[in-house]
Amino acid sequence: MQQTESIRARGCLRGLACGDALGRPVEFKSASQIEHKHETVTEMLANGSHGQPAGTITDDTELATCIAESLVANDGFDPDDVASRFVDWLDTDPFDVGLMTRDAISKLREGMDPDEAGRAVWESRPEGSNAGNGSVMRCAPYAIAFRHDEIQLERVSRRSSAITHADPRCQWGCVVLNRTIAGLIRGDDHALRASQDAPDELLGALQRVNDVLYDTQDPDLLENDLATSGYVVDTLQTAFYYGLGAETAEDAIIHAVNRGGDTDTVGAIAGAVAGARGDTGPLPDRWLSVIDEGPRIDSLADSLLDLDPAP
Repeated sequence: MQQTESIRARGCLRGLACGDALGRPVEFKSASQIEHKHETVTEMLANGSHGQPAGTITDDTELATCIAESLVANDGFDPDDVASRFVDWLDTDPFDVGLMTRDAISKLREGMDPDEAGRAVWESRPEGSNAGNGSVMRCAPYAIAFRHDEIQLERVSRRSSAITHADPRCQWGCVVLNRTIAGLIRGDDHALRASQDAPDELLGALQRVNDVLYDTQDPDLLENDLATSGYVVDTLQTAFYYGLGAETAEDAIIHAVNRGGDTDTVGAIAGAVAGARGDTGPLPDRWLSVIDEGPRIDSLADSLLDLDPAP
């Protein structure tokens, strides 16, 4: 079982990094713009959005790595340590950082408590710009570390999200994503594990995914409507549709990225889900070979599996 879980845990973090890096060069482009310039993006591209070399990861993978390293160093969730690592990361002047994430980490740098920083930023934002993707994109390491403790997994997923993204849709989005990934790593069925405590808007979007994937409804009823904005509900709906429904992890990432929009994050989450399934085949070497962080990611996945986090 441990060997199988290792394959799935590595697949999860590899899928996250590959989706992030494949989507980075076309971030903010529409599907039609991507098709016009590239037909279909299937290879790691250089330049493009942010002007980085091929295979370059963004804040999605970098912040997930911060969380993974914190979990390993502390044998569990320490919000103060996670916050400190976020501050150190922002001090490196990353080329890609979301607005809410930057504002919340800036408050952490000023000494605000991790339980307060994200709420302060959230309360300052109007509806429509207060429920971004910045916490769901980075939360997968918790699913590996707490895969056998659903109560703890829910608690740390919500509390970690709230460090930068306190909106209930973001907090519960992390819970649903991590519960689903944890089940996949354990080898359970491929169900999308929503929580009835989640906001109705999130539950409704995820129910549509379940209806199409598992109740034999026409996929065109959903696929034509999938959005890839920076809104957490849109992102999770699209990422789950491809991450759970594609035959291979490679296909999941390619389909997600080529829809345009927030391509690195939608690709990263779809890749994390598909990579954790265990039945989607290995990610292509032509992708993994150009991602410099690959060995580090594999080592962190193995270390997360070995944790016995304290309550």
